[in-house]
Amino acid sequence: MFQTTPTYAIIPPTMTGIAPPQPDLDGSSHSPLSNRLLLAGGLGVALLLLLLAPGNLLDKADHVGYAVCHQIPIRSYFFGERQLPLCARCSGQYLGALFGLLALLILRRGRAGLLPPKPIFAVLLGFIAIWAIDGLNSYLTLFPGLPHLYEPANLLRVTTGGLQGVALIALALPFFNVTLWAHPTPYPTVARWRELALLLALVAAIATLVHSELPTLLYPLALASVGGTLMMLVIVNTMLLTVILRREAQAHSWRSALPLLAAGLGLATVEILAINLLRAWLTATLGLPF
Repeated sequence: MFQTTPTYAIIPPTMTGIAPPQPDLDGSSHSPLSNRLLLAGGLGVALLLLLLAPGNLLDKADHVGYAVCHQIPIRSYFFGERQLPLCARCSGQYLGALFGLLALLILRRGRAGLLPPKPIFAVLLGFIAIWAIDGLNSYLTLFPGLPHLYEPANLLRVTTGGLQGVALIALALPFFNVTLWAHPTPYPTVARWRELALLLALVAAIATLVHSELPTLLYPLALASVGGTLMMLVIVNTMLLTVILRREAQAHSWRSALPLLAAGLGLATVEILAINLLRAWLTATLGLPF
């Protein structure tokens, strides 16, 4: 009903002839104890590591950024005297993913189980290619004397990062949905060109706000960018845990999905801590700015 062009279907386990366990009244096919352990363990670990992280809220956001981003000052935006937790490219990427997901939720595609139609799919892949080309060109400028296509700029970095972010969430969400939900909706995440235009408008808004460097935007942009980082890590880790625990396509409601999502959050915070410690150790041991 959303498009006339074919879409790429992702076949969930419920369509393979292998029937999953029947859910209980709360939508869960697993024991209340195992669900409580996943929920309490995941949220407990995340809260504990948040409280133990030194500094104020922005300092804690910097720790998240330290795990996924180089944080080179010249390639980052400053709001007043404070640098964003993520560089320009990573800020665009994770803000694009976060607000891209919010847009898909508004479009009622939160449980979409199909990839976009082929023409839109190709455009989204093009966004990722543009991000990669601009990133490679920017990387080459780190080495004096190496040729590069054009002079990089933070506005280009945040824009191409935003394009990559909206493409990533639009392409990753169907895989997440068919892994987690018993009944993902048989619709593509982005079905029409006007919906793709909405994502482009979001990228333009993100780039404009970040490039403005208005001090009043520091907290909302800093927290939203690390929120997008955590969101993507939770999506990946929840999918991984769902497969490991053999709970594919068994969630019928957010109540039954919450234990897996909480466990994914807990695992994400442990990964952030581990990467922070490893990066700090490598920097101190080898004397190189990892």
